[in-house]
Amino acid sequence: MLVSLSAFLLVSGAVFFLAGTLGLLRFPDVYTRLHALTKADNLGLGLMVLGLMLQAESLAAAGKLLFIWLLLLAASATAGQLVASWAQAKGIKPWRG
Repeated sequence: MLVSLSAFLLVSGAVFFLAGTLGLLRFPDVYTRLHALTKADNLGLGLMVLGLMLQAESLAAAGKLLFIWLLLLAASATAGQLVASWAQAKGIKPWRG
């Protein structure tokens, strides 16, 4: 049961990573691409971390995985903000459709 739940979480995380990648390739401007990447990749990473935590050999290993996920959440938000600020400073307008 635990192995199947872990496998489900890992596959679900991979699907969200794939969705973020498709958003990066398909969306029309930098702002919508950033949105796709930050939302889908953070959720995908969270699901993968949960799946790996179920397989962790100790509570310390699970804690390390959780800490890595939290650091990557902060890094992703910071990088997304910096890229959006750079695009706005360069005068790149949001896509209006």
